Amino acid sequence: MPSPIEDYALLSDCRTAALVSRDGSIDWLCLPRFDSPSIFGALLGDPTHGCWTLRPIDEEATMSRHYLPDTFMLVTRWESADGIAEVHEFMPMSRHRTDVVRRVIGVSGTVAMRTELRMHFDYARALPWVRQVGTETAPALRATAGPDAIIVRGVALSASDHVHIGRMAVSEGERHELTLTWFRSHESAPDPLDIEAAAARTRSWWQGWASGIEHDGPHRDAVVRSLLVLRALTNRDTGGIVAAATTSLPEDFGGSRNWDYRYVWLRDAALTLEVLISHGFLHEAQHWRLWLLRAVAGDPAEVQIMYGIAGERDLAERELDCLPGYEGASPVRVGNGAVDQYQGDVIGEVLVALEAARIAGLEESAFSWPLQRALLERVIAGIDRPDNGIWEIRGEQQWFTHSRVMMWAALDRGVRAVREHSMSGDADRWAEMRDRLRTEIDERGVHADGYFVQHYGSDEVDASLLVLPQVGYCAADDSRMTRTVAQMERTLLRDGLLMRYRTTSGVDGLEGGEHPFLACSFWLVEQYAASGRERDAEELMSRLVALANDIGLLSEEYDVEGARHAGNTPQALSHLALVRAADALAGHAGRAADRH
Repeated sequence: MPSPIEDYALLSDCRTAALVSRDGSIDWLCLPRFDSPSIFGALLGDPTHGCWTLRPIDEEATMSRHYLPDTFMLVTRWESADGIAEVHEFMPMSRHRTDVVRRVIGVSGTVAMRTELRMHFDYARALPWVRQVGTETAPALRATAGPDAIIVRGVALSASDHVHIGRMAVSEGERHELTLTWFRSHESAPDPLDIEAAAARTRSWWQGWASGIEHDGPHRDAVVRSLLVLRALTNRDTGGIVAAATTSLPEDFGGSRNWDYRYVWLRDAALTLEVLISHGFLHEAQHWRLWLLRAVAGDPAEVQIMYGIAGERDLAERELDCLPGYEGASPVRVGNGAVDQYQGDVIGEVLVALEAARIAGLEESAFSWPLQRALLERVIAGIDRPDNGIWEIRGEQQWFTHSRVMMWAALDRGVRAVREHSMSGDADRWAEMRDRLRTEIDERGVHADGYFVQHYGSDEVDASLLVLPQVGYCAADDSRMTRTVAQMERTLLRDGLLMRYRTTSGVDGLEGGEHPFLACSFWLVEQYAASGRERDAEELMSRLVALANDIGLLSEEYDVEGARHAGNTPQALSHLALVRAADALAGHAGRAADRH
């Protein structure tokens, strides 16, 4: 069985990621990109689906771990009866190659270590052709399957039933260095890595980036780690920001709510962008805006709600029977059917983020404002359509209040761009459409009891309604919002954590349930702080931050009964919502809290 989701640490080179368990096993690695097929897929099955373990032979050895400060360089300290050793692991920052480094360093005594390499390429569908290519003094193993190849150096490996096993003993002051390098199978293997230089370069890169973080409020350590996670999920080459590093980790253990999050949702990326901008990272905003220009190029009527890391459009969802799923939760999915959905809120999120960039000083390019004007026309073209909403329901489309408000926000940002920033455009027409939406929402999106509803005609509430004051639609202490929060507290809280909505209402068209969605609980912190409930905000925030694993990572949801993480990990939306909640506790204004 794979380890609990919260037992995994992330290694990242800002192109892809490896997940390392507390047992010293890399159980998930897709090369060379987040959305590439897996080489190690045990996370969604068992060791036969691919993994790379490195740990003491002594099964009673105990471990502790941490990241080197402000990096994704993992240090695991193993204490056995015979001594202490550390494993330092990282993915080097490099322009032209992709590597995983695992350095075993002796601290005291002598520790016998064992490594097992199980390679199963293409989501465990391809067993590679493997051959020894090194020497006695410089052992190396090459594995090839289809377009991909890896070379593993640093330890002599012998085969036993498709498992390659190596042993080493490390004494105080000694080190053994293992590397895995990916390359295209029709090319020659890259030269051995200069590990010392790569380690210094990688540490400097991460710490240099983190040194630019601007945050003077509470929960600083959690904020810094969360911002680092957002950077780790941002592709260095393209600027695309993926929603998570994994696919198909279940929202409902044993169920079918398993989705592929290794793509760029315009919504999630825009929300990430806002958080980065608010903490001093304007360069990332420019990089993502260029990505957006490339991805959305063409007819705005063809805008998708999500894209591949480089702007690819073909993300058709399919099911894989070669991986049984995490703890048997099936199906395992690649691609995401939401790519074909109409989600009316998405362009609003994009335009709110681009306004934040404009206010922060990012100048409009020759193409960026024309693109925004085209997106506004896309909003207007869909203004009379129901949609699938922020939660990507697979049931009947509805008139979701959150979606309607985000369409309002899109038009509002267009009006402001013209009237406050001297951009060109038909502000009067946009203002008319915006005000028409407000009238509609105030009439149809509010229950007779005075709270906002999930969708028109419903009695239900939805955690996405917490976004309304964030984008300036109303004040956080507006009576409709306080009544909405009260209704959420009555119907959506599970042991003090917030569900997205009541799945038993049938709105999403899916079987089974789910667990509290962490981002929604962080939104509730923000709402509490903005509406004068500071004590409630602090108490909930402290509880949420404590749900992160031992190295500060959060998944999508939290299983209260099982006291465990659920859903894909690490989740960008959870981490960006944490940062926003910490900012709210520090008294910083919301996305547009002064604009209602």
